[in-house]
Amino acid sequence: MTVLIAFATVEGQTAKIARFIGDIVKEAGFNTRLINTDEMHDHVSLDDVAKVILLAPVHERRHPESFEAYVASNRDALMKRKSLVLSVGLKAAFASGREEARDYLKEMLMRTGMEPNATALIAGAVRPESYGYFEREILKHVVLLGRKIDPRDGAREFTDWDELTSIVIDFLGGNGRANQHQSQAIS
Repeated sequence: MTVLIAFATVEGQTAKIARFIGDIVKEAGFNTRLINTDEMHDHVSLDDVAKVILLAPVHERRHPESFEAYVASNRDALMKRKSLVLSVGLKAAFASGREEARDYLKEMLMRTGMEPNATALIAGAVRPESYGYFEREILKHVVLLGRKIDPRDGAREFTDWDELTSIVIDFLGGNGRANQHQSQAIS
């Protein structure tokens, strides 16, 4: 059985998460196909795919255009398979930001028409070395407002790797934990 992992990335954290998921999928005994929607040039056949994991980061309140275009243009084929959508973002790292992170995910699903079997919010990372002055100031004074995190301290991951492992294993095995995350993410 093949699991398709389709992702987009902006700063690299979502690509890291996608590769991590690929390792989990292989360890669980599945074949895996990993595609970056930013680098797609041809149609990807889903004929041998039984399950799909879609993941993308949120930047400036949206998931990348290439990701949304891939999901929308392949929606019918994707929805014929068991699917998990992971929305990666910094807002998901903090209780006070989770509602907003859920809204970003809901909006993306509405725009693409995708109705996955399960969804989850995954905390991303801060990579200030790739930001300009303006982005660092927005991060510090808007996104991280009131938090004792200084972007000048360098990269910082907020991804909970153990939680992510549990979500993926549960999705692959079908025992329902990922669906619990769906109700948290899309209530």
